[in-house]
This record gives sequence, C-alpha cells and structure tokens, in this order.
Amino acid sequence: MLKVAGIHVAIQSVQVLRGLSLDIAQGQMTGLIGRNGAGKSTTLRAIMGHLSLSQGSLHFEGQDLSRLPRHARAAMGIGYMPEDRGLVPELTVEENILVPLWASKLADTTPRLEFIYSVLPELKDMRERRALLLSGGQQKLVALARALGIGRKLLILDEPFEGVAPALSERLSEVISGLRGTDLSVLIAQSDTNHSRNLLDTEIVIERGANQQ
Repeated sequence: MLKVAGIHVAIQSVQVLRGLSLDIAQGQMTGLIGRNGAGKSTTLRAIMGHLSLSQGSLHFEGQDLSRLPRHARAAMGIGYMPEDRGLVPELTVEENILVPLWASKLADTTPRLEFIYSVLPELKDMRERRALLLSGGQQKLVALARALGIGRKLLILDEPFEGVAPALSERLSEVISGLRGTDLSVLIAQSDTNHSRNLLDTEIVIERGANQQ
C-alpha cells in the first residue's frame, strides 16, 4: 500500500534522511522506532508532502505522492496526527475533525462523524467546545479523531503517546487496538514501544535518518 524507497530529505541544508526505506501492507500496523532526532517526524512529514525529497520515491497504492499537492492525501484516504496535534484553537472539536473532510470535498460527512463518535464517544459530549479550552490529553484525542475521520486507508501517527497521562495512553492504545483486523494500515512513529508492543505487526528502526543495519 505505502512504499517508501531510499528517500533523502534535507531541512535548511541539514541532511536528515539518508536513504530510508519502508513498506506497509494493507491492514498492517507498523512502528517506526528511533531516538529523538533520528528522523521519524521528518519521514512522516515527507510522506504527507510537507517536506520535499532530494532523492528516492514515495508511492501510495501505486501513485507517486511526491508529484501530488499535500492536500490530495486527504482525498486518498490518508489521515495524519502530528506530534504537536495541529488543531485550530478557535474551531470546535467537531470542526477540527471536519477540516480534512472539507478539504477532500466529501459530500456527506455524517457517516464519518458517526464512525468517529462510535470509536471515541467521549468526544461527542464536547463536540461544541473550542479546541483552545481542551486539556492537552483531550487535544490528543481530537487529533486522533481528525486523522481517523479522513484516514480510511492509511493512518499516520506521530508520537501519539508522548506527554500524556498513563490513563490516556491506555485509552489511545485501546482505540488503535480496535482498528486491528480491518483493512486500515497504521504507521506509528515512537521513541520506544512501551505503549504499543502488543499493537504492532512489524517494527522498522531508524537511526540517523536511515534504516538501522
């Protein structure tokens, strides 16, 4: 489904990725594991089109992602949860969830919202609350919901368990675990596997921007 082949990415003339490769099959849960600064977030941002490649290729279901505008990924069914959550503070919980659905020009968003609220029922009660009024943990849940809303085929999660209370980590693990056995593919970037050891089908270790040998 997703094929990352020998990608090189530089940020402000600093080479961050040096030939990283990974493959994710349909329905597979994959962990991209590495220390802080290893290049995990850069890899995800490159997949999402926020960073350009200097070498290598990115293909999703046979399509060359590097040739597509970043907003095209929403219409392709790729959902992304950045490490910093990336919510729009002035928008409500529901509006934040709907942003990528609007970007994909989905005619009827009701089924996706119903799906989100079935998976994360706690968000339904706060759907009219503005994001700036939420706790950090609640914002993580909204960011996950937003990614799930548009991520019909591939879900990309950047450090979903970082900086949250143990109870919330368990809740996030529970939600992600509930996706197992479906056609949805999941790529999770983490510094360790303490919270996802039982979730992952395979692990890819990244070190200094390349696959660990």
